[in-house]
Formats: sequence, structure tokens, C-alpha cells
Amino acid sequence: MNRRSFPALLAIATLGSAPLAAQDSTLAPPGTFVLRAAHLIDGTGSAEVQNAAIVVVGDSITWVGSAANVKAPAGARTIDLGDATLLPGFIDAHVHLAGRELGDPQADEAAVHDYDQYSAILGVNHAKSTLLDGFTSVRNVGAPNFDDMALRKAINENQIWGPRMENAGYAIGITGGHCDDNAYKPGLFDGSIKTGIADGPDQVRAAVRYMVKEGADVIKTCATGGVLSEGDAVGASQYTYEELKAMVDEATKLGRKVAAHAHGTEGIKTAVRAGVSSIEHGSFLDEEGAKMMAAKGTYLVPTLSAGEAVEKAANNGVLKGLRRQKALDAAKAMRNSVKIAKAAGVKIALGTDAAVGKHGTNAHEFTLMTTWGGLTPMESIVAGTSNAAKLLGWDEHVGSLAAGKWADIVAVPGDPLKDITHMEHAMFVMKGGAIYKTPAVALHP
Repeated sequence: MNRRSFPALLAIATLGSAPLAAQDSTLAPPGTFVLRAAHLIDGTGSAEVQNAAIVVVGDSITWVGSAANVKAPAGARTIDLGDATLLPGFIDAHVHLAGRELGDPQADEAAVHDYDQYSAILGVNHAKSTLLDGFTSVRNVGAPNFDDMALRKAINENQIWGPRMENAGYAIGITGGHCDDNAYKPGLFDGSIKTGIADGPDQVRAAVRYMVKEGADVIKTCATGGVLSEGDAVGASQYTYEELKAMVDEATKLGRKVAAHAHGTEGIKTAVRAGVSSIEHGSFLDEEGAKMMAAKGTYLVPTLSAGEAVEKAANNGVLKGLRRQKALDAAKAMRNSVKIAKAAGVKIALGTDAAVGKHGTNAHEFTLMTTWGGLTPMESIVAGTSNAAKLLGWDEHVGSLAAGKWADIVAVPGDPLKDITHMEHAMFVMKGGAIYKTPAVALHP
């Protein structure tokens, strides 16, 4: 995603303790609950549990297992969801919550027409719709004006509804690259390390330090060109190995990981050699690159939802010229990249690039990972739960259903192992023990 086209929230949140939802703003505040459903998938890849139950006390899970063995604590309220499946809260490792979406007629000129604060205001509804789609945690990988930091603060202080956020601040890229603001008259958008524009190892190190100073928990970089940016080929390498290595070394020293936007084959390999933690998009991944990723433990975050969205935008006239051709090429290649990654044993984490696709439809990525990417339903679910939690470094608290984990719990109708599209219809959403979405009858004593 290009900053000029779609201003977005990006910053990194250190989890600390789980923020509790406001007592007067949730459907039900944290308490003591017994959740029951016909099925349970714990997010680790273990076999599905039938006739299952979860005990929640306050903001944490205290017991998970067969409903036949559950012992309800005193004063517990039972929520029986019937023919549904209990799952860990979903995790999207690649979003842009602030700013306009692809297809908004004012998106391309937002940088010169919108007030700086407007993208954060738009993010309020985007955050809520993302949470209600079942995504209780996200990694926000790029935003101007540090709007993502403001959004995260509002969520953590219970002013608005939204997921837990791990943020990056500005994405870091070369002058004139995918992370820069191109196609304007000279001097209008000249960047600096404070806006993520850095050339050479020394500037790259300084940019990493600045993003961390402003609250970034993850560093996002653009290793190659992109689809929605102007003036660059989608697969063209942009940073050198030396620049990316300096970025990874500085980020590692400061306790951060690096997520690398990379479509092109050689750019992917350069970023992997430099030690990035994840490749975002990875459209033109080949077998050699996939084997490198598997050997290094580098995650792939495929963002197939973005591929589908730009393909539709190219075919309906929203994208034109070079951007249209880049969209078609990348979307076609994405259909194979996940299969190549899976065959090589690459770890895969769910990411949507929401803002390119519509916010609040993030769970469609589960479907695309099976239909486009060739993952099994269980592999797709693991990608959006425990795998994503490990990539974010949050797996101690979220990503699976187990005693001691935070009570981030979602239920979907039916059994998604039989029909993965059920993942797109979250009927129950709990974050930190507070209930944000549930069938009305389920809240009755």
C-alpha cells in the first residue's frame, strides 16, 4: 500500500497488560462466563474438540475442554452458542486502519485535500468493523502523521472499539520508492527520516531510531516497488542488501522486528538475506526464495485479499495505466506464491492489507488462503491465529485457546473445517473478557 494513495495508521503497540473494555460501552464487561459450542478449534493445529466449553474469569481463560467435564465457577453466566465453533481471536498481520480505502474517489488526492487528522477519524470506524469481524489483534504496518498511535491510544483507553494494535509508524523506503509520495510537483512532498524516507545505511539507522522514538514496535520497509505507487515497477528492488542489513541490525538492537513489503523475486531474496522477519505480499516468490525463507524462519504474509481487490479495481476501471497492469500481474502471481511457500515449508501468517480491500471483511482472507493459496482449512486458521501471534511476538497471551491466555475468543456458525467461508461470519466476539458481539439470546441468564 502506498502512503500517498491511502493514508493509513501505522505504529507499534507494546502489549503490557490486556486493556479492559469500558464498562458502559461493551455488550457485557469482563466477568465470569462459561462459553459452550458444538465445536472448538484451539488455533494450534490440534484436532477439533466436539461439544466444547471455555471458562473465562475476568480478562483471562481459566479452562478449555469438553463441556462434559466443565465445572462452572460460582456466579458464572453460561453462553451457549449452539452449532458454532469457538476459536481464538483472529489476528491480521498487515492492515492500514487509518485513511481512505481503495475505490474511494478522493483517495488518490487525500494527501493534498484531507486534513491531517481526517485519516485517524476514518480509522475509528475501520477499527470497530475489524474487531466485529473477529479480529481482536492487528499489526498496522504504515501510517502518516503517526495517526496509528493516536488510534491505538483511543482503543487502549476505551474511548472507541478496536483490536489490539502493534504499530510501525511511517514505513521506511528510498527516495522515490513505493514508500515515498510520488507523482507531485518537485518539492511538494520531499521526505526525510521523520517521514520514513532514508537513503544509505546511516540514514536507514536514523530512521529506525526515529520510528522507535515515536512508538514503533515493528519496523516496516519497502524492499521493492508496489502496485499502487506511481513510477516504479512492482517487482523492482529498491533497497540494497547493505541498507536492509543496517535496518535489521538497528531494529534488532532496539528489540524490534522488520516487516518487508516485497513483491519482486530478487527483492524478496535480498530482504531474506538481510534478516527481515516477514515478507509482505511476496507475489513473485520462486522456489529458491521460498527455500531461503524456510531455512531462515522468515514468515510470508500473503495479503491475498489485496490481490483480489486490486484485480477487481483493474478490471472495473478504478486502476488505470501502469497501476492497472501491475495489479493484474501481481494478482496472477499471488495465486502461485502461497503454494510455492507451502511446498517449501515456509511459515505463513494471515494478512489482508486492509484499506486496499475493505475493512471489516478481513476474514475473507481465510477463504482466499484455501481457494487461491492451497492451504487446508486448518492451515488457514492456524495462519490467522497462532502463527500470526508468533510473528507479532504476542503468542504468550493470544493466538490460541488455553488456560492463562487472554480471553480473546471468537465464534463462527457451523464448522469451518467443513466450509471455510464460515470464518467470514463471526457471530460472537470477546476481547479481554469483554463481549463486543453476540447473538442477543446468548446474553440471557
